Amino acid sequence: MKAAVYEGPRTVTVKDVPDAKIEHPGDILVSITTTNICGSDLHMYEGRTSFETGRTLGHENLGQVVEVGDAVSKVKVGDWVVLPFNIACGFCKQCERGLTSYCLTMQPKPDMAGAAYGFAEMGPYQGGQAELLRVPYGDFNALRLGEDAAERQLDYVMLADIFPTGYHATEMAGVEPGDQTLVYGAGPVGLMAAYSALLKGAGRVWVADHQPDRLRLAEEIGAIPIDTAEQDPAEVVKEATLGLGADNGCECVGYQAHDPQGREDGALTMNGLIDAVRVTGGLGVVGVFLPEDPGAAETQGELEAHGKIPIDFGMLWFKGQRIGTGQAPVKRYNRALRDLIAGGKAAPGFLVSHELDLDEAPSAYEHFDNRDDGWTKVVLHPHSTNGNARSASRAEHRTVEQLRQEAAHLKIEGRSHMNKQQLEEALGR
Repeated sequence: MKAAVYEGPRTVTVKDVPDAKIEHPGDILVSITTTNICGSDLHMYEGRTSFETGRTLGHENLGQVVEVGDAVSKVKVGDWVVLPFNIACGFCKQCERGLTSYCLTMQPKPDMAGAAYGFAEMGPYQGGQAELLRVPYGDFNALRLGEDAAERQLDYVMLADIFPTGYHATEMAGVEPGDQTLVYGAGPVGLMAAYSALLKGAGRVWVADHQPDRLRLAEEIGAIPIDTAEQDPAEVVKEATLGLGADNGCECVGYQAHDPQGREDGALTMNGLIDAVRVTGGLGVVGVFLPEDPGAAETQGELEAHGKIPIDFGMLWFKGQRIGTGQAPVKRYNRALRDLIAGGKAAPGFLVSHELDLDEAPSAYEHFDNRDDGWTKVVLHPHSTNGNARSASRAEHRTVEQLRQEAAHLKIEGRSHMNKQQLEEALGR
């Protein structure tokens, strides 16, 4: 089978690797039709983790079941499924508590917890940027989709990670109806956090970043963009709240945060939130922070290379703020979020900018890593199913922003909340 394989810093190749196969009676085998490149993949792509060369990337995966193990009773061949990036057993102490992101069974190191597809320090499992993916404990880990799955893959694939992760940030921050919420980071997870806060009924949601294309998307979903190249988010929020600050905030950037000039500062976004969120407010931190960062010794310092960043803990303590951290337990949220999509209440695929064949993964990683204008979320299609995979020439890789501008010119209603596939259909492409 073909797969996107990590070969070293900023080097991904697509090549033939051994076919994934059933290894345990509880396994299922999924033919991957849609798989995303995540911002977390870029940490590995850039060589800023311990991810091994020769491994397949990809933890945001959706497809159709083609084989099941003898112990599988619920999932059937032919089912459309989306797969939480967490690989969990369902029966360990952590899983029984709903903390599937910290499964004890699937993580081989006894002093650690949590497993994932194609992810550093999260077990030996191959990723899904490939034609086939082995899914352990398929009955537990696979979320089955409805009859609209093939046509709405761009929405449903977001249930693998970023939609539940963004939602998890708002849960840890304590976002409630009417709240005023600040989100640091307008990447895919930050946009999903803002989208989730708005779905929950937040009164105002600010999104802080310095990438204009991403800020435009934030504005289109109803958030208030703050360009950090021009404004201090804390000052903007305080001015709008009589000096009190936001009710809560979400950190969706992580340990490679950097200012508009490109200088890395792993504490930048955390300190920004501590400043901007009011007394006793909540902070939900889903941006990735790691105990070891091979690149930070050069870009930040020796302490940062070992996961020690200088946050303003004194002010955090003095303000009585609460922090929730860690990877999202996707299964806690994905069923309810799936039903919001199925019921027409949510369409998270709006942020997809590019749909490419798996063969184009090396170029896609390069563009996404460079934060090239318009490359907000990249989807790869290892298989063409029902015409869902786009060829390299279709729509000339027109971005969602370009399609929305065209739809605005034609006065097509609802364009701000359409994903790329829906826009192309509305435009008759």
